[in-house]
Amino acid sequence: MKAAMISSFGGPEVITTGELSLPSLQPDAVHIRVVSAGLNPLDVKMIAGYLQQVFPVTHPYVPGTDFSGVIVAVGAQVQHLQVGERVYGRTSPVVGGAFASELMIAATEVCPIPADMSFEQAASLPTTFGTAHQALFAVGELAAGERVLVHAAAGGVGNMAVQLARQAGAHVIATASERNVELVKSLGAHEVIDYRTQDFSALRDIDLVLDPLGGETLEKSWAVLRAGGRIASLVEFGIQDRDGKIGRSVFFVSAAPTLALAVVHFQAGQLQIITDSVYPLAEARAALEKQATCHARGKVLIRTPG
Repeated sequence: MKAAMISSFGGPEVITTGELSLPSLQPDAVHIRVVSAGLNPLDVKMIAGYLQQVFPVTHPYVPGTDFSGVIVAVGAQVQHLQVGERVYGRTSPVVGGAFASELMIAATEVCPIPADMSFEQAASLPTTFGTAHQALFAVGELAAGERVLVHAAAGGVGNMAVQLARQAGAHVIATASERNVELVKSLGAHEVIDYRTQDFSALRDIDLVLDPLGGETLEKSWAVLRAGGRIASLVEFGIQDRDGKIGRSVFFVSAAPTLALAVVHFQAGQLQIITDSVYPLAEARAALEKQATCHARGKVLIRTPG
């Protein structure tokens, strides 16, 4: 199979494209011809080796977790999926494998793609939708009528969080660059603040902050919370409560519980999926360079040769 891979840790420049052998099909697994793969900040960290203590990998390693494609074979124990079916899902970061023309994955980790959803749209969803849903509801315990502040709202997780929070009946305040203000408003944000100013001083009584950035943004976010308010951070795993306010980390493991739910939202017309750019597999390095800038508007995707 064709794959983008690394043989050592580093920046996007360590990515090479070549041929690798495919593992054998296990009885509970499916063999997927990958059509599209979605990039995430996690991928940049994985190839840099920053997460070896959490997600240890061996080389050669094929990055990428989010994918969509077509089933070409099913294991002997798989009853609910068929050859030729369009599916999408997420691999474990330790396994990776999405930046390739084929992969093997447990059948429980994939979900059928509806006819009105493209492969690119499907590959955009597993991590972004799943992380946003977990951060807002499982970790952040967001309820209707609450005030939520979503940082980096034009990014992959941020734009999903804006939509889900608005649908849940929350008052949504978001930060985004000037060029993305109208986009974020169209997704459902009631108010949008230019993130470059880092001026949240006018905000008060926020119930929940979704923080995908950390650093100065996280530090300033504490001041806008009401007493008992919560911060759900995607990057600060050591976050602790402060001054009667609650700090919680979001550690996203599996997309499987939310794959079908994302399809429901999409088919109900409740989910816009924003694509920044699409690169061929041979240009995986350029795709990772774009992802590493942290300025993507929606998802960066890879399209594999058919």
